[in-house]
Amino acid sequence: MDLRKIKKLIDLLEESNLAEIEIKEGEESVRLSRVPKGGVVASMPVAPAPAPASAPAAPAAAPSAAAAPAAAKSDDGLPEGEVVRSPMVGTFYASPNPDAPPFVKVGQQVKVGDTLGIIEAMKMFNPIESELAGTVVAVLADAGQPVEFDQPLFVIG
Repeated sequence: MDLRKIKKLIDLLEESNLAEIEIKEGEESVRLSRVPKGGVVASMPVAPAPAPASAPAAPAAAPSAAAAPAAAKSDDGLPEGEVVRSPMVGTFYASPNPDAPPFVKVGQQVKVGDTLGIIEAMKMFNPIESELAGTVVAVLADAGQPVEFDQPLFVIG
């Protein structure tokens, strides 16, 4: 399936009120789904490729669950505040590349739309953006580690 067809499918999904489109063409298939903020994630099964001689280095680790000692805990054991959860299964990265500083640190002020991290899923990098303004109370995911759907990633107070 060529890239132009996939782009047209993405445009169709964005213009409609559909939540998901799946197209099969022979042995190839493409499935497009909306993510909570209205973005689009494309998944396309691909034949497994041989492992590269050297795997790329994972981005530098961000502070994990490093909330201030005086932070109050909620009933679920997380620091108090709004929990930002993973919208998909994938690999979490705290920075845009291994040599860059993390997008956010504990104690940093964020506003709506700020990138908090990235989740790689199906070889696509999906930014996790803040849906609220506040202070980062905790970073709960480790860079380079797999995350599950709805897994807590950040706490913003």
